[in-house]
Amino acid sequence: MALTISEFGRLMAAKRDGRGVRAAAAEAGVSSATFSRVENGNMPDLETFAKLCKWLQRDPREFLGMAEDDLATAPPAGVVHFKKKRTVKQETAAALGELILAAQRAVRARDQLIGS
Repeated sequence: MALTISEFGRLMAAKRDGRGVRAAAAEAGVSSATFSRVENGNMPDLETFAKLCKWLQRDPREFLGMAEDDLATAPPAGVVHFKKKRTVKQETAAALGELILAAQRAVRARDQLIGS
């Protein structure tokens, strides 16, 4: 099971271990504001996520709910995540997410038909 973004933030706080956010952020290669936001439960972008996983010395698959052999044995899975913006209504985000997942299902069905 994947670790939550809250657990990710707790791991960051534990590794920081009382040091200032600025020092830990500099060590991780991200801004102190970004470090603080992620530590407080906000979703990082992929580049920041990669840097923080490296800093934590943790495999990103642990947070994504993937086992080591998942990439070799499982078909690609679609995950939809939208950053929180007030300009996108929840209904719009849900509809876009469903559209993306429907497209993924169609690609999988096509691949099964042609034997990929």
